[in-house]
Amino acid sequence: MLKKIKTLLAKPFFHSNTTIFWLWTLLALVAMTKLRHGHNNNFLVFRYVFWHTINGQSLYAEYPEYFDINHYGPVFSLVVAPFAWEPVWLGMLLWLVALAWLLFFAVKHSTLSTGQRVFVGWFCAHELLAALFMQQFNIAIVALLLMAFWAIEREKEPWAAFCIMLGTMVKLYGIVGLAFFLFSKHRGKLVMWLAIWAAVMFAAPMLISSPENVVGQYAEWYDNLVTKNQGNMFASAQNISLLGMVRKLSGVATYSDLWLIVPGMVLFALPLLRLSQYRHLGFRQTLLASVLMFVVLFSTGTENSGYVIALVGVVIWYVAAPWKRSRWDVALMVYALIGCSFAHSDLFPHSLRDNIIRPYALKALPIAIIWFKLCYEMAVRKYDAAETEAEPNDLKAEPAKELNYNTSTIGKL
Repeated sequence: MLKKIKTLLAKPFFHSNTTIFWLWTLLALVAMTKLRHGHNNNFLVFRYVFWHTINGQSLYAEYPEYFDINHYGPVFSLVVAPFAWEPVWLGMLLWLVALAWLLFFAVKHSTLSTGQRVFVGWFCAHELLAALFMQQFNIAIVALLLMAFWAIEREKEPWAAFCIMLGTMVKLYGIVGLAFFLFSKHRGKLVMWLAIWAAVMFAAPMLISSPENVVGQYAEWYDNLVTKNQGNMFASAQNISLLGMVRKLSGVATYSDLWLIVPGMVLFALPLLRLSQYRHLGFRQTLLASVLMFVVLFSTGTENSGYVIALVGVVIWYVAAPWKRSRWDVALMVYALIGCSFAHSDLFPHSLRDNIIRPYALKALPIAIIWFKLCYEMAVRKYDAAETEAEPNDLKAEPAKELNYNTSTIGKL
């Protein structure tokens, strides 16, 4: 039986980017079933950001058309504009398909090999579906971070800056893309374009609203995020992060999250002192994986649908290493798939999911374990040579791409 399964999985169908494209498109169509049950609230919130901007109304007030409130920046009004004019069902369909296609595009044009891209496609399919069910912009966030990384790899700093600033001006998450700054061979140019795109995106909503209203909305956005952060601490649907897991397990509300965030930032930054490793593609890709996991683990705003970001990071961590992964690493991948991706779904026992996993934010646990292991590997392992030959189906990392980084210049930063 096992041999038959292996034979089946070896067929070209399971190793094709085209298969992943149509699978992810199908997932977007499946997510449309939520509309039949009236579960399209997030899309309604997004849709009305455009109309409230045009009408000069607050973007962060409560409205009768939907429950909850908007938490995205004013520039999001232009991002969602193409999906706000159609009937709700059509706008939502186009929105979901666009999100799936954007992430597919980002993965397809990433620095990963063909086999690695297909691995991302299958491994992250369930988590992508969960995010699509919620119509969440988190799918676009991971796509923007991937595109920012490969734009820097290809020395296209203007596009890297665009992706970083768009993610930042919409949801703040994109700011972690600044970690790729040290890998840029044109750092001055990158800084210049970051400033240009920040100014452009700040002013862009003024094309459809008055300058006074838009400036006022940025002030409201700040207050909105502060209030949201305070309300997230013990919320069951938010703070599903390492911060939330520690707080919910301890039941203590009086300490500051900085007691966890600062050590986390130190762990994140320590491997960046290894300047000699910068020239190896595997090291740079592993930093990308660290960024994708860090932003989920250390945010009080993390919700279930945000883990599509972390799961892509998990796959990149696994395949980027130029050494053969151990059985423990394989076990961690299985744990991430079951304990993270499946943990909040009907594939998991309801009693365990509703009484243990959700109340204590344990969805973060497998990602946290992998991230700590990743930090250790980046701090001590060498990424300059593969210890074993590539595995079948092009799953292992390609030979490290050597780049002549001027580490003496980097050391002056």
